[in-house]
Amino acid sequence: SQIGSGDGTKVAIGAGVLAGGFLGNRVGRQMDCRDIEYHNDTAQSALETQASGYTSEWVNPDTGHSGTVTPVETFERADGVYCRNFEQTITVDGSTELANGTACRQIDGTWQIIDS
Repeated sequence: SQIGSGDGTKVAIGAGVLAGGFLGNRVGRQMDCRDIEYHNDTAQSALETQASGYTSEWVNPDTGHSGTVTPVETFERADGVYCRNFEQTITVDGSTELANGTACRQIDGTWQIIDS
C-alpha cells in the first residue's frame, strides 16, 4: 500500500539518501554510478510502497556491491505530511556501513530527506 495520497509516481530521492551516511566515507566513495542508481531505485520503491520493518535489497551484478533499505516507522506530521524513518546499508568489497534517516513525502509524490 502507498503512504499518503498521490498517483504512485516514482519517488525521487537522488543522492540525498546517500549524503547523510555514505558519500563522505570510504564505502560511499567506492560506489559507481550504477551502484547509486540501484540504491536509489530501491530506496524510492521502499519509501513509497514497503511496509515498515520490511527490507528491500539491491545488488549491482557488475560490481557485486549491495545494500538494503528498511522503512522503520511511518508518521504524519501536524501539517498532514507523511514521513518515514528508515535504515539503509551499503556493502562494498565486504565492508558494510549503516545509516539512518528521515524522509518526507512532498506534494508532488517525491520524497525529500529531512534528516540523515
